[in-house]
Amino acid sequence: MILVLWDIDRTLVYTGDIDRRVYKETFTSVVGRPPTALPARGTGVTMPLAVRELLRVNRVPEQSVETLAASIIAELPDRLAGHRELLATEGVIMPGAVDALAAVQQAEHLIPTVVTGNLRGSAETKLSELGLVGYVDTTIGGYASDDPHRPALVRFAQDRAAAKHGGRFSRDNTVIVGDSLEDVRTGLEGGARVVAVASGTTTDQQLRDAGAQHVLPDLTHTASLLRLIDQAQTP
Repeated sequence: MILVLWDIDRTLVYTGDIDRRVYKETFTSVVGRPPTALPARGTGVTMPLAVRELLRVNRVPEQSVETLAASIIAELPDRLAGHRELLATEGVIMPGAVDALAAVQQAEHLIPTVVTGNLRGSAETKLSELGLVGYVDTTIGGYASDDPHRPALVRFAQDRAAAKHGGRFSRDNTVIVGDSLEDVRTGLEGGARVVAVASGTTTDQQLRDAGAQHVLPDLTHTASLLRLIDQAQTP
């Protein structure tokens, strides 16, 4: 069995500025004033780390950062859920994602779930509103609500998959499919091989230089993706 860990943003879906809108609304609600700067796009940084950076760049006193961050993080999933209609109408499924998800789900030796910088509630909302949640087992995923350190999320998913399916999951039979340098780092440091997809803000060469074992331009070549997932087991 191979555990396949899908990244979400810019790998499976693109939600434009909706996340940034949610950060702005939640910051304003919690802090009491609108932010003058927002998190960078497409970095793959986990939401808890992005929230702390958001507070600091907007000159929130350091002694208040952790308390306010906890309040913002707690509010983010519900705030995003309030924009379900916007996600459904403005969110975009990345090219080839549906066929790729279906192919992985249908392969008897592959177990599909997610490892993402999103909080679990936010991840499930995005996948649900764009009609993709049925292709992955979200109960065994790794989320930023588990740990803000993204490489740690691999172990959460591996342990949950082992508890549900039996066996043991390690670097030898775990593969991340993602688009960012954070996805590559998550695999290298967290214990998974990486099939990178140059569908986000990071180039093919940057992904290779960061250590991705394999790189695809996008998800439209389903047969190649399946082959590379299987090859990722080979040292």
